[in-house]
Amino acid sequence: MTQMFSAFDTAAVVEVLLILAVATLLIVAGQTLLQWLAGYLHGQKRLYLLAMAPLLRLGILVASLLMIVPLIVEPSLQNMVALLGSVGLAAGFALKDYASSLIAGIVAVGERSYRNGDWIDINGVYGEVTHVGMRTVRILTPDDTQVSIPHLRLWNDPIANANGGRPQLQCVADFFLDPAHDAATVKAVLQDVALTSPFPHYLEPITVIVHEKPWGTHYRLKAYPIDARQQFRFTTDLTVRGKAALARRGVRFASAPAVAAQLA
Repeated sequence: MTQMFSAFDTAAVVEVLLILAVATLLIVAGQTLLQWLAGYLHGQKRLYLLAMAPLLRLGILVASLLMIVPLIVEPSLQNMVALLGSVGLAAGFALKDYASSLIAGIVAVGERSYRNGDWIDINGVYGEVTHVGMRTVRILTPDDTQVSIPHLRLWNDPIANANGGRPQLQCVADFFLDPAHDAATVKAVLQDVALTSPFPHYLEPITVIVHEKPWGTHYRLKAYPIDARQQFRFTTDLTVRGKAALARRGVRFASAPAVAAQLA
């Protein structure tokens, strides 16, 4: 029977430790360099560069593993099959969820369900993807809270990606108006509000959607900021300036009867 493990002497230990140290330095240096370069880029180029970070880390880890395994195990087909089978069996029983998250992480990197710079919503947690690790995706919420979500959620929970790798995402400002008004005038006013904002990306469409409700008229002003990180300032600007513009033209806002009854 073929001996499975190689003779593991001091030289082999030093070589393994050296490979791990070099891999760690390359990962840290690579991620730092990509973050630094991304700070000087904007738009699509910045997002593509940030998306390379998990791919770079995965490549370094795989290369390191391929260099370390032959130092520990005799490189024969029989030994490699036995080793992979044992590792897979142990991972399946002891680290089922962890292994599932790792596999989902590889799937996420391959399918690009989310990348650095994307704005995603996973089961009510919304924010910008700042780091895609092997096991978790790290999200920075609008409240400046960092949330780590296991890739395992990829299997069961729907993932909403607001910009899908693009620098722009759609922002929506809602206006609820009393039905006694000229809809064409209101639509033109809201379009002008978006056009005169300092944030819109003029190559993307500006749209006003109108829905008639039993209690009034619902307007949805849709537009795209230049950069996804401007979405909250853009929505606030559209809302504040839109209300002021409508008030100057004597347009009244709707009042919900339920709210009025509660306040009475």
